[in-house]
Amino acid sequence: METLDSVNREGRERLYPSLTNPNWLVLRRRREIFKRWLAQVDGRELDVLDVGGRIQPYRPLLEGRIRRYVAIDLRRTPLVSIVARAEQIPLAGGQFDVVICTQMLEYVPDPGAVIAEIYRVLKPGGCLLLSAPAVFPCDSEFDLWRFLPGSLRNLVTAFSHSEIIAEGGSIVGFFRTVNVCLNIFVRYPKMRSLFQWTICPVLNFSGEFLARLAGSTNDQFAPNYSLWAQK
Repeated sequence: METLDSVNREGRERLYPSLTNPNWLVLRRRREIFKRWLAQVDGRELDVLDVGGRIQPYRPLLEGRIRRYVAIDLRRTPLVSIVARAEQIPLAGGQFDVVICTQMLEYVPDPGAVIAEIYRVLKPGGCLLLSAPAVFPCDSEFDLWRFLPGSLRNLVTAFSHSEIIAEGGSIVGFFRTVNVCLNIFVRYPKMRSLFQWTICPVLNFSGEFLARLAGSTNDQFAPNYSLWAQK
């Protein structure tokens, strides 16, 4: 079983990634998107559900505003409240002000069933914050889906309002994809260490610099998307 220190460390790296992280470009943008959306949520005593909440990286963005935080996941960690499938959340409906669901929808056989369950447990006016990959190598035998804006909109048609934002445009998508693929190919420990401290930061910095320089809104090769939807 994972320790509290290990999951907290993983969560911090997800929220505040180091420049040696191949996903640095995407994770930084997701943090800023989620921070803006959560700032718009009314209330100081929020009931929050984290679907796939094994490490809870975005919980600190609600610090001081949480009355109850419930995490559901198939993998038990010290942070998980309920071990269960997201397609069958064992909780009564209309309980939560906010549901967070990040980078897990690609692993479930029926994403629509997960979204339907999230809709059910949200209070009227409650909101969903979700992130899902558009471009990423297969990372396990349970990896099933990739998502584009059209498919995400189709999943949240029952919600009254929604917004989808690319976590970086095509330039970011290119550099992040190169970084992630190189990270897969570099297997030996010494080579991996060299990659993480040399090539990886250079690619991250280059992607950030060129994206800012170009100022392009093209997101045909966006690597990941964030979604906000209100019940």
